[in-house]
Amino acid sequence: MKKIVLFGGEGYIGKVVSQHFKKLNFEIISFDNLIYYKDKNKYILNLKNKNFIYGDINDTKLVKKTIKKANFAIVLAGLVGDPITKKYPKESKMINIQGIKNLTDVCLSSDLEKYIFISTCSNYGISKKKIKPNEKSPLKPLSLYSKAKIDTEKYIISKKNKTSVVCTILRFATAFGASPRMRFDLTVNEFVKILFLNKTLDVYDADTWRPYCHVKDFAKFIEIILNSDSKKVNFQIFNAGSSQNNFTKRMLVNEITKIIPSNKINFLNKKSNDMRDYNVDFSKAESILKFRTNWNIESGIKEIINELKNNKYIFENKSLGNYKIFYNQKLT
Repeated sequence: MKKIVLFGGEGYIGKVVSQHFKKLNFEIISFDNLIYYKDKNKYILNLKNKNFIYGDINDTKLVKKTIKKANFAIVLAGLVGDPITKKYPKESKMINIQGIKNLTDVCLSSDLEKYIFISTCSNYGISKKKIKPNEKSPLKPLSLYSKAKIDTEKYIISKKNKTSVVCTILRFATAFGASPRMRFDLTVNEFVKILFLNKTLDVYDADTWRPYCHVKDFAKFIEIILNSDSKKVNFQIFNAGSSQNNFTKRMLVNEITKIIPSNKINFLNKKSNDMRDYNVDFSKAESILKFRTNWNIESGIKEIINELKNNKYIFENKSLGNYKIFYNQKLT
């Protein structure tokens, strides 16, 4: 049985990736410091998965011990998103730069077969309207989050010809869809929830573009990387998503209101603090790896609506998102 270590395995994407590979009979080790969980003790007690390591990626000794005899390491760990890194700049540097570099050093000096680092399409910042950025396009980071991702990408690429571990970088589109660790601070999920609850939706920068990808398609993409010939993926960067899921915010609202009619939408003229605007090219993954997404925006909207209808916890728990962190909290 092949063993995967998921760094950040208890997060929004991590939980879905874990489920995906368990169904494929991989052994999954989830390594996570539960940074978004206030009551860490209670969460760990409720975990049915015994293959869980509570730890920090800056803990070199524990990382070495965890990846021993593992085949693959997937790095989802970190403070994820522009708002949370802006709110916690010190912790962001400690985790997203120092921690990930430490993790990279340990993993690339190990006996792992493959190491996958999850980056972001946010690295493109603002692109020209008629030009879709691809993996060779100039990077224009606008936040601490994307700057850290680019810094790490460069660090990993500098290790080429210095390690036997096959390294791949995936620039994820903006995630959407249901997860055991749900987030409603992501655009598609957030818009659907607001309109489902019949509340007013304020939309800033309505005509700015973003690429979107369902969390289950991310898991599928990672599976393809793990199964691919090393020559195709070694020290390669791939945009992870689909051209069919490039949408403006206005287009997203139009898709949602086809299913949830609403007159409580305000398209605001004033600019937000988030100026990102990029319509991404995903042809490299499609041509080289034959990657195709299974989920589109419409099917994702319907899934989230179903999640809202059937899960009371969504309304009882208001912290379903990356709003606040609890770092360096010791377990009792």
